[in-house]
Amino acid sequence: MAERKPIESWLTDMDGVLMHEGIPVPGADSFIKRLRESGKPFLVLTNNSMYTPRDLHARLARIGLDVPVRNIWTSALATAQFLADQRPNGTAYAIGEAGLTTALHDIGYVLTDADPDYVVLGETRTYSFEALTKAIRLINNGARFIATNPDETGPSAEGALPATGSVAALITKATGREPYFVGKPNPLMMRAGLNAIGAHSETSAMIGDRMDTDVLAGLEAGMETFLVLTGLTRPEEIDLHPFRPSRVVDSIADLVELV
Repeated sequence: MAERKPIESWLTDMDGVLMHEGIPVPGADSFIKRLRESGKPFLVLTNNSMYTPRDLHARLARIGLDVPVRNIWTSALATAQFLADQRPNGTAYAIGEAGLTTALHDIGYVLTDADPDYVVLGETRTYSFEALTKAIRLINNGARFIATNPDETGPSAEGALPATGSVAALITKATGREPYFVGKPNPLMMRAGLNAIGAHSETSAMIGDRMDTDVLAGLEAGMETFLVLTGLTRPEEIDLHPFRPSRVVDSIADLVELV
């Protein structure tokens, strides 16, 4: 097997890698500090489309992680980039929060419920029956169906919450139309992120806490992959998958010296 080239750029998931339930993972601050001092290109990624990069910068700063806005990449940004490439200056009916609507506005999209080019489903804590009904009717009338990410549940202090993937399944059941998911594990999100920072997959690494999204997306994008055990994946679950990460480590702290 050919030896990989040295890692010149880093992509890392946020929840479960840098923070867990709103608390920074020990070593996360040192990792981000080392990245910034090294001058190497890097991105912090999230499949959550609710927040803008500025929102996430502020949330990370509150727990002591100083990540510049330009180094944050969300499924909403990836979705907007995909739509801008596919159908520039189009129209969309969007279900989601400011992270999604701002990203769509920034690429010149008009948000409308009058014969839109796309129905774009993102994350929100307040999915409404009225909005979902409108989305179903628009898709039945010919709108193309896009979803920011396939995550079926999201975390909360009270337990699991239905997320984009679950709501997309409801719409699919009602319309017979499957969405195109832009976020992880679609390698499109990773490749678009690499392009945004001028990096190449053969000299890049992806750090994540989930085999089915982070590691799979990194693998399919051609990157070296690191699985940390501070999030959702347990050690005994790794071999249940038909693919493996390049390396498994206890936490982000174990990777500081590799930057």
